[in-house]
Amino acid sequence: MRFSEIKYVRPDLSEVKAGMEALLDGMKMADSAEKQIDQVENIYKLRARFETMSNVASIRHTIDTTDTFYEEEQRYFDLNYPIYQDAVNAFYKVLIASPYRSKLEDRFGKQLFNLAAVTINTFRPEIIGDLQRENELSTEYTDLLASAKIEFRGETYNLSGMMPFKLSTDRQTRKEAHAKTDEFFVKNEATLDRIYDDLVKVRHRLAVKLGYENFIPVGYMRMCRTDYDSVMVAKFRKQVEEKIVPIASALRERQRKRLGLETLYYYDEPLDFNSGNAKPQGSPEWIISNAQKMYSELSPETGEFFRFMQENELMDLVNKPNKAGGGYCTFLSETRSPFIFSNFNGTSHDIDVLTHEAGHAFQTYCSRELGIDEYFFPTSEAAEIHSMSMEFLTWPWMNLFFNGETEKYKFAHLSNSVLFLPYGVAVDEFQHLVYGNPDATPAERKLFWKQAEKKYLPHRNFEGNDYLQRGGYWHRQAHIFKHPFYYIDYTLAQICAFQFWKRSMENREAAFSDYLRLCKEGGSKSFLQLVRVANLQSPFEESAFVETVATVNQWLAQINDEQLN
Repeated sequence: MRFSEIKYVRPDLSEVKAGMEALLDGMKMADSAEKQIDQVENIYKLRARFETMSNVASIRHTIDTTDTFYEEEQRYFDLNYPIYQDAVNAFYKVLIASPYRSKLEDRFGKQLFNLAAVTINTFRPEIIGDLQRENELSTEYTDLLASAKIEFRGETYNLSGMMPFKLSTDRQTRKEAHAKTDEFFVKNEATLDRIYDDLVKVRHRLAVKLGYENFIPVGYMRMCRTDYDSVMVAKFRKQVEEKIVPIASALRERQRKRLGLETLYYYDEPLDFNSGNAKPQGSPEWIISNAQKMYSELSPETGEFFRFMQENELMDLVNKPNKAGGGYCTFLSETRSPFIFSNFNGTSHDIDVLTHEAGHAFQTYCSRELGIDEYFFPTSEAAEIHSMSMEFLTWPWMNLFFNGETEKYKFAHLSNSVLFLPYGVAVDEFQHLVYGNPDATPAERKLFWKQAEKKYLPHRNFEGNDYLQRGGYWHRQAHIFKHPFYYIDYTLAQICAFQFWKRSMENREAAFSDYLRLCKEGGSKSFLQLVRVANLQSPFEESAFVETVATVNQWLAQINDEQLN
């Protein structure tokens, strides 16, 4: 079914709850595992309808945040999704208490029961009001950033639309473009601080109601982390500080020399080469046409997948006014269809986001027949392996998009992937500081961010920008507001993706075979189990971390980046 043909109907929550209660009664009264399995499958059919309509409303709202109909529908789900979560939580309690649990585990897998047990600990009916408020605040943040109208040299742009100017080879242009973007955040600084302050307080309040000292353990459980903890994450951040930060600083120094600058300021960082960054050599339609060729040649499975996405209108890729920022992939469980959202703006990021989100979408396409919502996506650190690895597995086809600038793209892509790691762990450490000190003021939170920047981004120079020097950069990172404790998952996955990059250069067919097997597992296993399925080494293993980083650094070191300039 094409996305435009999906008829949106607001689900009646009272009917959903009544249907769920009846099916749960059936589960409790079932006198055999087979009868319970039938009831569970019916529960997933009921859930698929509600969650699909929620996702359709969300997609259409983010495509145009000024559409009043879907603005209202988004508000409906912000208020009612927590009530729906209460019904799902009731299902989880019946599921894990089943007298036929072993047979249900044989049918649905043990991971469902592990996820159910973790999720139960993050919900009680008394926090529904807090969850509703959290959803409202997250939507307010999305809508605020989407509302940006930046006047620049006689034209009006949103935040995504400003990116080409930030990449200008003319230093004054990119400096002004960054300054104009920062003006939007300075103008809305008090509002952004208020939204985040409210989010921190509501999350702390619900954590206390659940019996925890603060939100940190709740945040980890929400991310469904069943085989690693905050101690392991802290050790991983330390590895990045010790092993990656020096490499990142050296890469920035190479960039400074390459650009011929006395000092590399923050507004210089996005420009990789004096001749300009590599950028796709055609229109969005041309990009999609070449992407179809790329995926058809990568494998029969990816070719089939991408045709499915095109034929069913399952991508909205181009930046336009009033569109929410960023990119994402979601899944419509009723139609078993992924959906990709992004903001093409004529830069190399268009290819990055396409291959990244296609990695997510391809994984859900491969695992769509697993049949239960918890398995369509794995937990997010595993999900990001699919997306980040797809960026590298498609390297042999980058000439389709960049023509004579392919080597520039590859060097920038890999080096920026390394440079991302310190930023990613800075975001994570910042959130641990924030939620460990929930009564901190907005000014104190900015000091937390400066503390993390100093540790992980010592090479960054804000050149007299008062707002950024005071620690305001994190305001633009949506995950901090909307998805607490998510961001470390990108860094864990990046170490895994680097392994796929290395192996794909040695034996692309074998690497892709492991990648495909990983995708087919969906979310049926935990993070570290999926790492083993893909024949990868855990990013928590110091030896694996060091070996992987050394391989990447060696490749970057042997490239004469001055010749690419």
